[in-house]
Amino acid sequence: MGRRHRNHVFMPHAYVFPGGRVETSDGRLKPESDLPPDVQARLERAAANPTRARAIAAGAVRETWEETGLLIGILDGEVLRPNLSGLDYFFRAITPPGRTRRFDARFFLVEATGATGKLAGDGELLDLAFRTFDESRLLDVAGITRIAMAEAERHINNPPEPDPDRPVPLSRFLRGQYFITPE
Repeated sequence: MGRRHRNHVFMPHAYVFPGGRVETSDGRLKPESDLPPDVQARLERAAANPTRARAIAAGAVRETWEETGLLIGILDGEVLRPNLSGLDYFFRAITPPGRTRRFDARFFLVEATGATGKLAGDGELLDLAFRTFDESRLLDVAGITRIAMAEAERHINNPPEPDPDRPVPLSRFLRGQYFITPE
């Protein structure tokens, strides 16, 4: 996790996971290895097609590399080749209606051993560090990030079997409350 710079319009000072917008170029990245079939299937349900599903996963790897300096894959010259084989898609969150900035975020987990490099991002995230869940809960963390951390902790403590039909928890904000339903 890292803390967003105070000059950010969206969630200044908040501690967040790396992430961001899927770029058109993410769909053209040639992965070092593909997503596990069950993860690909779950992402396709959320993204509507295989190319978009792979682009979402590749975008998560790219954003992690840019914002933290951690590489999940290899560099072929200057070109990122994401290793998607260790990713697991475990959670999705959609920003409440009426907000200035909206997102439809997919959250992934990967074993730390699947990443190389040193924590040294591009300046978008400050105070980068690996933290325990208990340490992270003490930080200035948005409600949705707390929900994602709880889902990640549940997933890590009780890893599900690979299953393309496994529901992915989806968090939405309705009538003043967060609700988690299957995607």
